[in-house]
Amino acid sequence: MAHVDEDTGNRRDFLFIATGAAGAVATGAAVWPLINQMNPSADVQALASIQVDVDGLEVGSQLTVKFLGKPVFIRRRSPEEIEEARAVEVSQLVDPLARNANLPADAPATDADRTMDEAGEWLLMTGVCTHLGCVPLGEAGDFGGWFCPCHGSHYDTAGRIRKGPAPENLHIPVAQFVSDTVIQLG
Repeated sequence: MAHVDEDTGNRRDFLFIATGAAGAVATGAAVWPLINQMNPSADVQALASIQVDVDGLEVGSQLTVKFLGKPVFIRRRSPEEIEEARAVEVSQLVDPLARNANLPADAPATDADRTMDEAGEWLLMTGVCTHLGCVPLGEAGDFGGWFCPCHGSHYDTAGRIRKGPAPENLHIPVAQFVSDTVIQLG
C-alpha cells in the first residue's frame, strides 16, 4: 500500500509541474504581442542610419535632409563664417555645452567641438529650435546663423544660441564622414 501512495505523490507532483509549465507558456504567448508592439516599426528601423552625398554642396550653402522625422541642416561654411564662429569665447554663450552626440556630454561649445572636421568647414545640426521645436531659418538673425521666427531665438554660424528664449544650442546628431563626399547619419 505504501507503494501506491508513493506513485500517487509522484503523479501529483508531475501534474502540478506540468500545469505550472503550461500556464507559464500560455502567459508568455499572451504577453509577447504586447511587448513586441513596443519595438520600432520596420520603416523607422530602416531610417536609423542614412548616408548623404554632399559632393555638390558649394561653400556657403546648406542642404536640409530628413532624418528620424526631423530636419538636419548640413552646412558647408565659408571662411568668413568659420572665422566669425571661432572668434566667440565660450564665456559669451548662453549654453556653454557643445550638445554634440559625437563627443562627451560635457564638451564645451567651442566652434571646433561643433564641426565635423578640423578646418571647421562642415557643420551638421538637427534643425529644431531648442525652445519649442520650431524649424529655424538659415542665414538669418542677428548673428548670421539661424533665426527662429516663432519666438525670436538667434543662433550664430556654429548653431549656438546667442539671443532669445531657446535654452540650448542646436543639437548635433551622431554623424561621420564615410568617404570624402558622403556623410553617414546615425
